[in-house]
Amino acid sequence: MTIKKTSPSVAVPYFRPEALKFLRDLAKHNDREWFQPRKETFDAELKEPMLALVRKVTDAMQEFAPDYVRPAEKSLFRLYRDTRFSANKAPYKTHVAAWWPRHGCEKTSGAGFYFHVEAKEVIIAAGAWMPEKDQLAQIRHWLVDNHERFRKLLRSAALRKAFAEFEGNPLVRAPKGFDPEHPSADLVKCRQWGISVSLPPEAALDPKLAATVVRYFKLATPVVDALNESIVAAQAPKKKVLFGLR
Repeated sequence: MTIKKTSPSVAVPYFRPEALKFLRDLAKHNDREWFQPRKETFDAELKEPMLALVRKVTDAMQEFAPDYVRPAEKSLFRLYRDTRFSANKAPYKTHVAAWWPRHGCEKTSGAGFYFHVEAKEVIIAAGAWMPEKDQLAQIRHWLVDNHERFRKLLRSAALRKAFAEFEGNPLVRAPKGFDPEHPSADLVKCRQWGISVSLPPEAALDPKLAATVVRYFKLATPVVDALNESIVAAQAPKKKVLFGLR
């Protein structure tokens, strides 16, 4: 079966109603037999507009977050799900998403910026999710010494107005090696440190979508940079000691 391509020939940095319809239909027919004849429609209605959006957002980030600038193709997540260890064998994600990690953290988690469009909502987020073991420890140790500074960033009136809530997914008890009575304990118990906002799906259709994403990312940059401080410091090359002197 051949599905006719109906989208504009030049991708714009926002989406058409057909994109949301495609995602709704994909949720109902999440199999290769349905998707393969419609792959051109996916590319035209979702992949290309998403790349155009990522490029526009990334261009703006040159001014306030240059350490997170990367080619759009590398920011975009694949649509295909990794089903190897999942009971859910549906082959496709029902959203399109992009991630902007800091330079040097491309192959790890670190803290970064996230954008996501699905049929029911648009998500804009920033922070560190599921950091690897070493990075988890680095962030926690950093928070012991910098919890007051980090709380001040989270208490920013502009940040609190823009983002719905702080997402920590905390442990019940303080992790081993950390003082449960220390004033940083509530932050140290977290397994992730993120802020996010959920917008209605119609936000994806707004020609000003890129400007909206940029506004949220700009507000979140101090939080993301703070979470990456210890990770970046650990990655920095160590100075050689010459004759016992630095």
